[in-house]
Amino acid sequence: MANADTPSGLTPVKHKSGAAYNGAASAYYVPATYATALFIGDPVTITGTANTTQVNAAGAGSFPVGTLPEVNKTAAGDGNAITGVIVGFAPDPNGLERTYNPASTERVVLVCDDPDMTFEIQADGAIAATQVGLNAVLIYTHAGSTVTGLSGAELDTTSDVPAADASNQLTIQRVVNREGNAAASAYTKVEVLINNHTRAYGAIGI
Repeated sequence: MANADTPSGLTPVKHKSGAAYNGAASAYYVPATYATALFIGDPVTITGTANTTQVNAAGAGSFPVGTLPEVNKTAAGDGNAITGVIVGFAPDPNGLERTYNPASTERVVLVCDDPDMTFEIQADGAIAATQVGLNAVLIYTHAGSTVTGLSGAELDTTSDVPAADASNQLTIQRVVNREGNAAASAYTKVEVLINNHTRAYGAIGI
């Protein structure tokens, strides 16, 4: 039976040790000048700057200058490092029903930035048993959903085939062992680690 095509970006599932994900996240900043919509499950990368004015976010707190590192959506492709994955947003008083962040909207975003976190992601093709353990990159064939608020990011198996490449963004850990998820079919769900992580030990600063 074919796998369902249901991209949702990266979803934290457990620590590398096997301990369950407990919902921990760090606050980051998206300025109103950033003209890209963001969704839950989107990978993001620090830009090398932080908030230059005080930020007051309802339900999240007050953040003095320099306390919120700025992030942008991570570019897909070899060599592009990842800081973490969006797991939520501070409430927007002007759109409490929105579960994503529209383009050009200032927001405090909650990011799972643990470099030892395992994530689930959908591949855009099939995953062979011989590809488990290899590195891979992201692909953005699908846009995020303004209805569900979920990312459209996937693991690339078509334009950049998984390989032993230390500068790739992800490392495939296993195919998710779940009914309705077949490795031999397109849209396989897999568990991955972020391989090129800005918070990993020895990583070069942005």
